Amino acid sequence: MIDLQRLRNQFAERYETDTRLFSAPGRVNLIGEHTDYNEGFVLPVAANLRTYVAAAPRNDNTVRVYSCDVDDEVTFQLNQEEIKARGWFNYVYGVARVLQDQGHRLLGANMVVSSEVPRGAGLSSSAALEIAFGFALLKLSGDKIDLFQLAIAAQRAEHLFVGTKSGLMDQLTATFAEQNQALLIDCRSFEMTILPLHMPDTEVVICDSKVKHELASSAYNQRRAECDQVVDLLRQKKPNVKALRDLTLSDLDLTSDLPDPLSQRARHVVTENARTVRAAEALKVGNLPLLGRLMTESHVSLRDDFQVSCPELDLLVDLAIVQEGVLGSRMMGGGFGGCTVNLLHREVLTRFSETMAIKYHQATGIAPTCYLVKADGGVREHKL
Repeated sequence: MIDLQRLRNQFAERYETDTRLFSAPGRVNLIGEHTDYNEGFVLPVAANLRTYVAAAPRNDNTVRVYSCDVDDEVTFQLNQEEIKARGWFNYVYGVARVLQDQGHRLLGANMVVSSEVPRGAGLSSSAALEIAFGFALLKLSGDKIDLFQLAIAAQRAEHLFVGTKSGLMDQLTATFAEQNQALLIDCRSFEMTILPLHMPDTEVVICDSKVKHELASSAYNQRRAECDQVVDLLRQKKPNVKALRDLTLSDLDLTSDLPDPLSQRARHVVTENARTVRAAEALKVGNLPLLGRLMTESHVSLRDDFQVSCPELDLLVDLAIVQEGVLGSRMMGGGFGGCTVNLLHREVLTRFSETMAIKYHQATGIAPTCYLVKADGGVREHKL
């Protein structure tokens, strides 16, 4: 938990001015993985792990951003066209550039960033940073804020300046999520349906594998390209197919003669969309055992058909689903490391966390971290 007063003090020591405070949450996706960029369905919640930005305006067009987490400061001009970007700087510089391309007249700013969202764990620390930073810039500039356009700007920044062709789920969750609610997002129309979390005796727990294989970034873009390739091939049989979203379970026979691994990629996306819609219905009526089973089925599909899991994630899922009181478990995020998301009865929470820590460490030599997640709200300014 970040000490907000300490963050304000760090800002004052560095920049010698008062500050405003903004934050955006990480994202926990209950189900619906690699479906967002296929115009399908996702069912995320915002995590009560947030990225905080302490900020104050300047009287010039300079932006200075210090990250407490990596002890690094970057400086750029808002009208700067060419820049040698590095690491986390790509996200903040990219968001500033895209917001200006959208027509926003931004002011320079001093900022200090500190985050509770673990990096590389599949909780979308990048979207939390993008949205918190962009929201702060717009607020300091006194410009009108369209949250949907802010999400679009963050996604575009990730495409252009980071090189990850992400969908829009993470940014929409960081902006529009509500406390104690899940979001069913239609990633074609971007219609968002609020679903209350009727889980009086059930908890959502994240287990961080503490690994992130080098394949992750390139494989993400490769999977997206493979899905696009499937659509191009299927248009020869079914011209109205614009995305894998347009296929239903009854259309899977159309994909059976596609070359491997394209048929597997299509099967995952089509079945995952069906699972996500069923999961939303299960959540509406409080059928948590069904939600848990669908989550576990999602992992099997991500492991076998989409092939984005890894031994450490598979181990965490295997260790979870054999425990009494665990309703479901699956990998979450782009894959090849990061976290699993687990649905379990509250009464077994302590035993679950202890068992996961001991057995995972015995098998891998790595100490995992388990987070109890509560559904939080989206981006906001904090009253000081």
